[in-house]
Amino acid sequence: MKFNGFAYINTIGCQMNVYDSEKLLGILNSYGFESTNDLEKADIVVCNTCSIRHKAEEKAFSFLGRFAKIKKQKPHLITVMAGCVAQQEGKKAFERVPHLDIVLGTRAFARFGQHLEALKAGKRQIVDIEDSSMIYESEPDTSCFDETQVSRFVTIMQGCENFCTYCVVPYVRGAERSRSSEKIVEEITLLAKAGIKEITLLGQNVNSYGKKEGEISFPKLLEKINAIEGLKRIRFATSHPKDLSIDLIYAIKELVKVCNHLHLPVQSGSNTILKKMNRGYTRKIYKEKIALLKKECPQIALSTDIIVGFPSETRQDYEDTKSLLQDIEFDSIFAFAYSDRSSAPAAKFGDQIAEKEKKVRLNDLLGMQDLVTQKKNREQIGKIIDVLVEGKSLKKRDGFELSGKNMEQMMGRTESNKIVHFPSEHVRIGDIVSVKIENAYPHSLWGHPMERDTSGVR
Repeated sequence: MKFNGFAYINTIGCQMNVYDSEKLLGILNSYGFESTNDLEKADIVVCNTCSIRHKAEEKAFSFLGRFAKIKKQKPHLITVMAGCVAQQEGKKAFERVPHLDIVLGTRAFARFGQHLEALKAGKRQIVDIEDSSMIYESEPDTSCFDETQVSRFVTIMQGCENFCTYCVVPYVRGAERSRSSEKIVEEITLLAKAGIKEITLLGQNVNSYGKKEGEISFPKLLEKINAIEGLKRIRFATSHPKDLSIDLIYAIKELVKVCNHLHLPVQSGSNTILKKMNRGYTRKIYKEKIALLKKECPQIALSTDIIVGFPSETRQDYEDTKSLLQDIEFDSIFAFAYSDRSSAPAAKFGDQIAEKEKKVRLNDLLGMQDLVTQKKNREQIGKIIDVLVEGKSLKKRDGFELSGKNMEQMMGRTESNKIVHFPSEHVRIGDIVSVKIENAYPHSLWGHPMERDTSGVR
């Protein structure tokens, strides 16, 4: 059954949601819908939702709520809530958004097409949050790629079984399920042939890839992907500290396309809080793993996640987190004030921290990290660094002049995920160029290219 019209997808949340939205768009394309960025043209609107924080959840309901009046003027318009909030709320979503047509959970994407057909046959208010032991598989749709696309996300596994007490992922994404390594390699090979130069492998805990299914290990999967012709860089997120293996450390060290960067969420520097979070490691264990990583990969760039104001976090617990950051000196951090999620165990914990105090601690932590990030950026001045060109730069900096009439200001990223701006006359999107860093700022580096290199070898 075919439809005619345009599809608009609003993606809220993590990188995995971006990947999932691409899969949903592929399904819509197969049913005759054409993608549009013009909301007014849309005949079907999909909001792919995130429930990791309350603000993201409310953003989804707010977006979908606006279509109540629009649907009166455009009765054929189909509205879909997909993703984590859909999985969490189920039919309760209709209480807040009664004009919704489909509530599609994270494990129901494979059945999206049949629900579209049911709508066309007259059914209304369809809910599908049923579990599935299989991850939805489909070939990537490369028909809409253009020369400006350099990087793509590829999900290698879904779900989580760590049950951190602050997290809803096990409840909205389900148990761990890994994709076939053959399917992953096949997908990335197609992406590379279509011109993609960098991929980021996604999973709640990539370190445990394939263990339940008896698949190859994650480091072995990296080896296979490293051999794909045309691909220049491999990133991955997220690794769980308790499962960081020596084999993965050696893979980062030895595989030429695997970026010299690791995102390793610590969440807290306090043993007391780590235990209450059910993280499965101590401060000492985390620091030992970082020390081993730095020993084998001295130039490794590190980033992490931090939650401040977790229930019962004392001032000393918070100071322990600060001291951990001072000891390790991460290149960047993603820090958030703790937010209750109703389905997570921590929502029932006592000794909640006042919102005002959470904000004070968060701002203090971010201010401290800004100084560390600026210091690390300044250490790059004078170095020649390989940069994967992503496109034209929209940033302008006083004293940073283009030296030729045909020059354009470009931007790209280093292996360590730092943004670099530079002028150039000849580079193309997807090239790897060597840039001499001349200036460093809080969130970016600036320099001039030394030579052109499209080999992709670091």
